[in-house]
Amino acid sequence: MNARTSPGALVEAVGSLVDAAIDRVLLTGERVTSAAEGQRLLAGEAETEALADNIQRVVVLAVPVIRTVARGARFTRVPWVMVASTTVSMGIAVRTGVRELQVLAALVAHRLETAHGRPADPALVKRLAVDLYLDPKSSPDLRGDRLRLVRVTRRWILSGAFGRKTSKQATKALAAAEKIDGHAVLANWAGR
Repeated sequence: MNARTSPGALVEAVGSLVDAAIDRVLLTGERVTSAAEGQRLLAGEAETEALADNIQRVVVLAVPVIRTVARGARFTRVPWVMVASTTVSMGIAVRTGVRELQVLAALVAHRLETAHGRPADPALVKRLAVDLYLDPKSSPDLRGDRLRLVRVTRRWILSGAFGRKTSKQATKALAAAEKIDGHAVLANWAGR
């Protein structure tokens, strides 16, 4: 795989991972009823073993992208130790990000199901979870059909490459999800 196709394949792999992670939450019926419960789940052991293959694919596809970026940053040679440690760090960041997104989706699904009285639309849950995950301060934008997968990819890869924690952002996203007006969101989704 060459460097030009790697970013596109990486975003596609992240999209598959996001779909699989949220679908797993929706199919299992596991729900989070409050932001506090979500924070407790995130503080505990992550249950992402079922998605290990998808996580590994994202990390494998991210390594050439990171090496290309490093080359563009005027490094003549990137030491293998740095590539290896960055790869491990990215794997942890992706795993953490997947778990944060799953917990957030479980809370969003609970809020929508409570408002509507029946199972939530998976496309709506994915859209709300991704939008809140990326920008918990803004109102989710339900227009259009595309998830913002490039931004999710960038967040996971950069947080892994630079060792940034995402727990504060996840806490804010859970708090924003807890405030969702399910009736208004469902009416907006139906009228789009």
